[in-house]
Amino acid sequence: METLTENIIQLDFSEEMKNSYRDYAMSVIVARALPDVRDGLKPVQRRILYAMKELSLSPDKPHRKSARIVGDTMGKYHPHGDSSIYEALVHMTEDYSLAIPLVDGHGNFGSIDGDGAAAMRYTEARLSPGAMTLLDHLEKDLVDFLPNFDESEKEPSVLPAMIPNLLINGTTGIAVGMATNIPPHNPGEVIDGVIAYMDNPDITTEGLMEYIPAPDFPTGGFIVNQDNMPVLYGTGEGKIKIRAKTDIEPSDNGRKNIVVTEIPYTVAGNKTKLVESLVLLMKDKVFDEIYDVRDESSKEGIRIVIEVKKDRDIDNLMNGLYKKTPLEDTYSANFLAVNKQQPEVFPLRKLIKEFVSFQEELYTKEYKHLLKKATDRLEIVDGLIRATDVIDLIIEILRGSSSLKQAKACLIHGDITEIHFKSEESKKQATSLDFTERQAEAILAMPLSRLIGLEILKLHNENEELKNNIKEYGKILGNMKELHKVIKKRLKEYKKLFNAPRRTRLTNVVNKDYVEEVKVEDIYVLIDRFGYTKSIDSASFTRVSKENLKEYPHIISMKNTDKLCLFTAQGNLYQLKATNIPKGKIKDKGTLIHNLCKVGKEDILIYSSFESLFEAQLLFTTKAGYIKLVSGAEFETNRSVINSTKLTPGDEVISVVMLSAHDILANHMKVILLTKKGLSLGFPLEEVSELKKASRGVKGITLEKDDFLTFATVVDLDEKTFTFEGKELNAKKVRNRKRGAKGQNAQLK
Repeated sequence: METLTENIIQLDFSEEMKNSYRDYAMSVIVARALPDVRDGLKPVQRRILYAMKELSLSPDKPHRKSARIVGDTMGKYHPHGDSSIYEALVHMTEDYSLAIPLVDGHGNFGSIDGDGAAAMRYTEARLSPGAMTLLDHLEKDLVDFLPNFDESEKEPSVLPAMIPNLLINGTTGIAVGMATNIPPHNPGEVIDGVIAYMDNPDITTEGLMEYIPAPDFPTGGFIVNQDNMPVLYGTGEGKIKIRAKTDIEPSDNGRKNIVVTEIPYTVAGNKTKLVESLVLLMKDKVFDEIYDVRDESSKEGIRIVIEVKKDRDIDNLMNGLYKKTPLEDTYSANFLAVNKQQPEVFPLRKLIKEFVSFQEELYTKEYKHLLKKATDRLEIVDGLIRATDVIDLIIEILRGSSSLKQAKACLIHGDITEIHFKSEESKKQATSLDFTERQAEAILAMPLSRLIGLEILKLHNENEELKNNIKEYGKILGNMKELHKVIKKRLKEYKKLFNAPRRTRLTNVVNKDYVEEVKVEDIYVLIDRFGYTKSIDSASFTRVSKENLKEYPHIISMKNTDKLCLFTAQGNLYQLKATNIPKGKIKDKGTLIHNLCKVGKEDILIYSSFESLFEAQLLFTTKAGYIKLVSGAEFETNRSVINSTKLTPGDEVISVVMLSAHDILANHMKVILLTKKGLSLGFPLEEVSELKKASRGVKGITLEKDDFLTFATVVDLDEKTFTFEGKELNAKKVRNRKRGAKGQNAQLK
């Protein structure tokens, strides 16, 4: 029996995974998510535009169903799903996203509000004039064509973009471990910047910014950190603060309206959510100054009306709106693009440099193409002119030849074999013919109408024109300055076509804090046994039945300007602004208190309003038997969480009792302590020292080994009972002793 031997390749698993992931990441970066620095397009966009050109969907042709465009793109060039292709197609139609839309859409392609586009079977599209600046010169062999995914078709590796599309339209993309976010710019400004660079290749970033001062968003608005633009353009990374444009208009009943007419670019395609967020802030009374919010936008433009209550500070309200709503937002720019199959972050100057280099390459190829075409044509025209001078001989050759091949050989090589001539003179002349192959073919295909005098004149004129053109093409190809003149001339033509006034204004603004204008009202905070919390106004609270209130073991009366204070067993104090407690009705579930103030898994011992806390004395008792009094004023702070007491390792707070000044001064109060082993101790409250919150306290009881304090309370000396674990116990049986003494067994029931 033969034994089969296998060739087994030993691979390191971790190394193989590294290499595979690296290959995957680069594939996503280069072939999916990031634009090419030359034409500013992602592969899917490039393929869509090329597929549309192949379908002859130029701006002067009728629109075609989007489904057909998506189908051709997916079937021929981009086999990654129809939804992603259609999304890219829709994006290229959005005039609120792009400075120069690349696709002319017909039908419902969505809106700035956030409405989605209709299904691709309902919409139609064609190329826009802007797209033709990327596609017009494809037939001149200016760019390389590569096989598609199944090698059944050819597709361009890059489009011959004649405008700096990457800067003008910008782009957004998320790759593996990196992302690009390039803002759109004003076409006229960018073209001026490119021309300035060609005039002076040593121009600085600051020099370029005289032409390109900042991005120009199609939605308008304001860039309010103009001074940060040098950093953005110098490094290719930076943050742009953009703000809506607003006007103040009078309204009814002495009120005024804040009218938003231009929104930040980051909200483009999501305007409805902006309006909804404003309405929600009004309903939750985050901004009590707002009377009403309306969206009155139409085809004429954006108009969001924020009606402000009478005699309110509008400037202050605007500060709050900019801080808490997308009316002011931050655009994180990152000029990341693919250059020679590698991702790279481009400062402004380098990005323009790469575009100019690409233009030099394209125009050089274009004029070489034109030169070859003109040279080839000149060869033919020269031949036709020579042919008209000996046309009688050529006719004689044709009549005497038995085939075109025979005639052609005579025209090129003077081969007169087997050709019949009328005279020896003609035969002798024929042997001297030396037309080129192209010329011979053109002569043989020449109609007799070309022998008209006017047509012959046209040939001579064409000959002269071709010679001049060839001379001009040679001059352009031989001198970079001349090449730049041609590039600049065409760029200026595109500027006339696409130029538009700057939409986004530039300024520098220092943000001011919002001073909350709150009408002081009485509220009630209700907390159920599970920790679900809500606040209701006093009017609603009075209408709640006692039966319904039984569900809430914690009911805190406070002002809406106050804070809710929570003391935990871990020795922390958490503070929560009343305005941050969700408002609701008695039937509403509420929100978990742990989610509102990040208490986590800490055990909450007591709830109180800060107003009540400030005027009280707090009796702290710990598991280890320590006790102290602390003034409520000690806890005045703006921090949301602080240490309320000092604890030794393993110790925790078991009780926090709030006492009034009357309780302290009456000298008629008794502290009762109970331990795990059932021991009890009572002593007068005046024996407890008032200390700072940072202290551990004094010994309240001497504990036996393995015993610890489980309960502490304060009762009036006249009180007969106190409540412990839901049971009524006899307070009189807890005899008064000295603070710090040992506990005693006592039958308290």
